[in-house]
Amino acid sequence: MKLVNLNLIEFSNEIDSLSPAPGGGSVSALAGGVGASLTRMVGHLTIGKKKFKALDEDTQNKFNSILKEFLHIKEELLSLIDKDSEAFNLIMAGFKLPKETEEEKNFRRQKILEGTIEAIKVPYIVARLSLRALRHMDYILKYGNKNTLSDIGVSTLMLYAGLEGAILNVKINISGLTDQHMIDQYSKSIIEMLEEAKQIKDTILEKIHNKL
Repeated sequence: MKLVNLNLIEFSNEIDSLSPAPGGGSVSALAGGVGASLTRMVGHLTIGKKKFKALDEDTQNKFNSILKEFLHIKEELLSLIDKDSEAFNLIMAGFKLPKETEEEKNFRRQKILEGTIEAIKVPYIVARLSLRALRHMDYILKYGNKNTLSDIGVSTLMLYAGLEGAILNVKINISGLTDQHMIDQYSKSIIEMLEEAKQIKDTILEKIHNKL
């Protein structure tokens, strides 16, 4: 069963269960995907307007190019909803392996580690994609349909929620790594991403509140 094929009620009920997956990682990917979708709605409500058509060609082309990028980001984020749950299930499958002999213990440890690496990689990609989208929000705000200011704000919040939620999932799994270099790399990168994302989010929302 693919989570992305469920309707909203089914997906919500799947989360509202005893099973730990889908959990925060899948929800973070969904949040980012919804944020990207909503940004594209803003674009659709912008490009046909007289004010937009009056802009110079370079500005219009860049705006349209950003909308195309948001489509790719949306599709990638939605595909990661299932991948996050699959990664978590790999860890759980590893923990269920036998551990009677030394050979079994080593094999079990390796499988848990492989699952942990995947459970870090997936939300890390979610965070990166969400940040990529956030970096374009100021341009969307500048040239987007002014009647969609609140939608741009919600888009920003959803993308940011997807990013910080994904980073939390990276952090909780880092303790399962054994490679200190990998731990340091991920730790440094997520701090930098979170700081940049917070600044973008706060700036965009302040501008929107001031315009409303």
